[in-house]
Amino acid sequence: MPAVLYGHGTDPVHLSLPGHEVQLALRVANAVLELSVDDGASQLALAKQVQRNPVKGTIEHLDLVIVRKGEKVTVEVPLVVVGEHPADRMVSIDQQTVSLEVEATNIPADIEVSVAGLEIGDTVTAKDLVLPAGASFAGDPDHLILSMAATPSQAALDAELAGESTVVEETDAEATEEA
Repeated sequence: MPAVLYGHGTDPVHLSLPGHEVQLALRVANAVLELSVDDGASQLALAKQVQRNPVKGTIEHLDLVIVRKGEKVTVEVPLVVVGEHPADRMVSIDQQTVSLEVEATNIPADIEVSVAGLEIGDTVTAKDLVLPAGASFAGDPDHLILSMAATPSQAALDAELAGESTVVEETDAEATEEA
């Protein structure tokens, strides 16, 4: 698989990587790869851009950026909702990922957001997230992550659907009158 390695003021290095091993490594978000380049030196790299075949899903080209141990990088980390909530409540998720500044060698696989004990109207913002040691949120701490809302009743859903069909029928009737 063709790849290019760049960063830290170095000239870009074009590489040929073993496709199967890279495909397996990149199944994990923000995977840090350890590469051996031509001069035998070991280099840590983070996938910056992955170009995939739109039909097969295989990787066609990979852009890698050089990282160093202890260096902080900004990455998108997926959020995972955990915990139980009563059936009369539903979770409204505003963000699927969160942007974190973290050490390149300690990037978390995901960040858990607990909804246990949340009441209707409660919200979770970025400042409420439990982040791993050394990680910080790279944005506004009041950024909305998720909120808890009341689950609509079946009667309310039926009324809403009936109201929408009435609007469509009126629109069709108006179009017929104009013609």
